[in-house]
Amino acid sequence: MKAAFFVEHGGPDVLQYGDLPDPVAGPNEVLIDIHAASVNAADAKVRAGHYSQLTNFPYVLGRDFSGIVSAVGDGVDEFAIGDAVFGVCDVGQEGTYAEKIAMKAALIAKKPDSISHEDIVALGVAGLTAVITLEETLKLKAGETILIQGGAGGVAGLAIQLAKHMGAHVITTASASNHDYVRGLGADEIIDYNAVDFTEVVSGCDAVFDTVGGEVTQRSFSVLKPGGRAAFIASGGTAPPAPRSDVESLRPQVGRDRPHLERIIELLQAGAMTVPDITLYSLADAAEAHRVSESRHLRGKLVLKIR
Repeated sequence: MKAAFFVEHGGPDVLQYGDLPDPVAGPNEVLIDIHAASVNAADAKVRAGHYSQLTNFPYVLGRDFSGIVSAVGDGVDEFAIGDAVFGVCDVGQEGTYAEKIAMKAALIAKKPDSISHEDIVALGVAGLTAVITLEETLKLKAGETILIQGGAGGVAGLAIQLAKHMGAHVITTASASNHDYVRGLGADEIIDYNAVDFTEVVSGCDAVFDTVGGEVTQRSFSVLKPGGRAAFIASGGTAPPAPRSDVESLRPQVGRDRPHLERIIELLQAGAMTVPDITLYSLADAAEAHRVSESRHLRGKLVLKIR
């Protein structure tokens, strides 16, 4: 099979495109011919060695995918060859920057016929993260006010839509060029982070969802009201320490399972989520997709079209 992979940590240029052995479906697994995979911010960090130094080279990145079942392992009776499916790799597994992947059947769901492989994969990791953060980690309620940092990004854009669906008042940060985009997603208030310090114009929030990281992380605590809670996905694997004793700092635990994938479909079909803007790259151009991802100025999602 063709795949994008690397054999040493480094910048985008370490990504190679070439042939690797085909995977085989084991018990309780299915083999999937991948049609599309998304590029997530974590991919570049894994490639650069920021999370941990890998030793199992060649290493194939990628956590979410959409494709067609091409083989079924022993013990699988809910899927058949030819089924269109999508899913997200289990924690600790990657490998979707490739033409094929073997995956636990419990971690995939059937793709609706009404949505393309490229569109559904843009809702994989990003959709799971938005749903789990707002519904289960922050437990956002109708009538509450939430600040979502980096509103034009893939996860944040879905979070804006979901927060509005849940009845919250949504404030977000975005560059001026993206104000119309995030307003169309449902943002009630928009702050141009290049021109305005959000800590000077926002206060009394019930919740914050920070998808940006860096210096934004610690500053986000200041806009919370007493008893507020903040969730962080761009500041490491654990929640950052809160500088205040009267607020809560949380790190969403984004699980992978069929019920959460079906929740994404439910929200999509209810109109509570729409597909974000997508920029397509070929699998052979994964290195260029990484350069764009690391620029931190993209709108929506980057997707690798594989078939």
